Amino acid sequence: MLTYDELDNKSKEYLTKNFTTTVRTGYVKCKGYLFPNTFQNFGDKIENMEIRDDDIWVCTFPKSGTTWVQEMTWCIANELDFEAARENLMVRFPFLEFSSMRDSSKIKPEYATALPVSRRFLLDSVDEIDKLTTRRFIKTHLPFELLPKKLRNFSTQAKIIYVVRNPRDTLISYYHHCKLIESFKGTLPEFVELFFDGNVPFGPYPEHVKGYLAHINNPNVLYLQYEEMKKDLRSVIHKTADFIGKIISKDEADQLLDHLSFSSMKKNSAVNHESVVEAKKKHNLSVKDGHFMRRGIVGDWKEAIDATLFERFEKWERENLNGINFTYSV
Repeated sequence: MLTYDELDNKSKEYLTKNFTTTVRTGYVKCKGYLFPNTFQNFGDKIENMEIRDDDIWVCTFPKSGTTWVQEMTWCIANELDFEAARENLMVRFPFLEFSSMRDSSKIKPEYATALPVSRRFLLDSVDEIDKLTTRRFIKTHLPFELLPKKLRNFSTQAKIIYVVRNPRDTLISYYHHCKLIESFKGTLPEFVELFFDGNVPFGPYPEHVKGYLAHINNPNVLYLQYEEMKKDLRSVIHKTADFIGKIISKDEADQLLDHLSFSSMKKNSAVNHESVVEAKKKHNLSVKDGHFMRRGIVGDWKEAIDATLFERFEKWERENLNGINFTYSV
């Protein structure tokens, strides 16, 4: 069974004041990673989950290009069936630990109806994924150490696609996401310190990345970089297709490139999660503006981080990211 640790008093006090809601009342740590306390109801179930040989898992630290890679992967695996892709991505490519991130029994019914998933999925996403009878495409933000045991010991032929984005852009995007979706009440400098200390959900970031990088040479693991996708998405499409045993022609790649462009994704209701955002704005008056897909650029951090924060970033990167090379511009 997994074990859980309490936070230190200072972290607990800050997070309780600035990062909790009626459906997320506190946090714990598991294997050093931060989770809402409701994760304790699902951790062992995830640990012992059955894995299928044809599973495809997209694993990321939050705001690393997850939705982009999910849509790319699903379309490649499903012969570019853009008609079927009209179904919401949350249904086609469900989020494993979705129900563990909040007390779903307390979600207001009118907010729940804005989500394109069933009430059963809200209450137990792990069970609902286990019941799927079709090929499973599964999204998770879990660190490698907390993936299902049969996935991380590679006892099946399941595929893992891990996507990494440079920490500066990841942090800025995650901050805006948490303000918009997760009811974070603090400032950007405060969020930076939480990120550096590993006190954001699924943090710490360095350990998350290193956990997957340790398996980069496994034939069932594909490592993608967000910045590589921005620079040469065509090559990444072919790389991903090869990884999952598909062949993409030039014409098909052209079609997929258009489908995956930021402008197309942002206005695509099947992937842009705008129904969730609008419901959040309606029921949380402090949230007035914002989109799930905000800018989608490389180098966003340059406009958000001042000189003082930049110095903190460089020091933190030197101390925590040795051996990992990131691209900060394209």
